[in-house]
Amino acid sequence: MTIHFIGAGPGAPDLLTLRGRDLIGRCQVCLYAGSLVPEEILAHCPPGARIVNTAPLDLDAIVAEFVAADAAGQDVARLHSGDLSVWSAMGEQLRRLRAVGIPYTVTPGVPSFAAAAAALGAELTLPGLAQSVVLTRTSGRASPMPSRETLAGFAATGATLALHLSIHKLAEVVAELLPFYGAECPVAVVYRASWPDERIFRATLSTIEAAMGDGVERTALILVGPALAAEGFAESRLYAGDYDRRFRPTRAETGGSPAA
Repeated sequence: MTIHFIGAGPGAPDLLTLRGRDLIGRCQVCLYAGSLVPEEILAHCPPGARIVNTAPLDLDAIVAEFVAADAAGQDVARLHSGDLSVWSAMGEQLRRLRAVGIPYTVTPGVPSFAAAAAALGAELTLPGLAQSVVLTRTSGRASPMPSRETLAGFAATGATLALHLSIHKLAEVVAELLPFYGAECPVAVVYRASWPDERIFRATLSTIEAAMGDGVERTALILVGPALAAEGFAESRLYAGDYDRRFRPTRAETGGSPAA
């Protein structure tokens, strides 16, 4: 018996890994975060599977489901939205499982920032503009931010910022980032990336609040940084004709290996 934690992706039912799909199909129990995981994914559950929406459950109740499945010798598919490595609350569940000796696996999923970038048709790391992406958020009721993790600190690097769980604090975000990125820095807000009702707002730091108006208060990702302009950047050396690399050497080997 095993608890299989599965990243169910950002929303579109077909943005689910093959491994995740196959695991769901083998498990007699499925626990899913109903507020964010589309019900179409539950179609992969086998006939007769016990399906539990964990949205109204607390941690103790969720762990009780794990323990009951373990006692019955039943495998569990535990579905979380996006990818499990960030803001999934998986860590506290794994700690409980280790304490009681129940085995588990983890299957990654497509993260929301990747789905948002795809919706924008954007690469977030462009030569000369940004080579780092910072995944962060503002403080919330469920999880306060550590004192050293500040928007100002991240913004000082000039990296592309992907702000999760923060759309309700957009004005605060703009005010904190303006001194570092400037008023004309590109901004994009992607609401419910990959869902049928996906919406995209493109603007600058000085205009994004007006561009959005009211009505988007959750399930939206804020992307900030010069890479979002997608113009004015140098081409990388990766595909340059004179770039010598292992799989595309531009010179004959003379006793040594070409650069990778």
